[in-house]
Amino acid sequence: MSEKPICLIIGAGDYIGAAIAKRFAKGGFHVVMGRRRGEMLTPLIGEIEALGGSAQGFTWDARKEETAVKMFAMVEKDIGPIEICIFNVGGNVHFPILETTERVFRKVWEMCAYAAFLTGREAAKYMGERHKGSIFFTGATASVKGSSGFAAFASGKFALRGLAQSMARELGPQNIHVAHLVIDAGVDTAFVRDRQRQAGIDPDTLPTGTLMNPESIANAYWFLHHQPRDGWTHELDIRPYAEKW
Repeated sequence: MSEKPICLIIGAGDYIGAAIAKRFAKGGFHVVMGRRRGEMLTPLIGEIEALGGSAQGFTWDARKEETAVKMFAMVEKDIGPIEICIFNVGGNVHFPILETTERVFRKVWEMCAYAAFLTGREAAKYMGERHKGSIFFTGATASVKGSSGFAAFASGKFALRGLAQSMARELGPQNIHVAHLVIDAGVDTAFVRDRQRQAGIDPDTLPTGTLMNPESIANAYWFLHHQPRDGWTHELDIRPYAEKW
């Protein structure tokens, strides 16, 4: 059992998830991370430990109910009570509507909405017993605005936003802070840089701060978790200074 408070990150990818993990580890949390290929977390765990923090990772398919139930129970029993749970699973795909297959639409919905429901429900199960905790969901521009070619992604993220709103209203009186973070930006990741190159834009020529640093997102989550309960934010939208909105 860890003597530190537990931060659980579902969807601990190489950029946003990694930055969140490092920020909370730096702040004194023991970070527990899950992603579909858990072995890919090994370098990140080593980096956190080299900086004096503590972390561990697991193979965790957030779309499977049996996995969510089993893994939450394991963390609570063997590692420690979860103080904050962050759902950070992606699902950003671009397909014209006539090229959006049933499989693509269903898979994106499973990643954005269904997996978020499973994660949020299991987190609420344990936090509700303690009347304490934070449950945060990573959203996107597509959470509030559908765009051409993003029918699947926007549908999933709209559903995620509705889930977060409903949970916030239900769980707030139980002293559980539920928040939804709208990342209205291109985040500085290899995926975004590749997309820009495909669009004829050289990302290396963009002014500094045009793409969002994942560390800025991590700091936003740190801020949300430390808000006093008489001034909780449910939805926080963040974007670079140059973003058009």
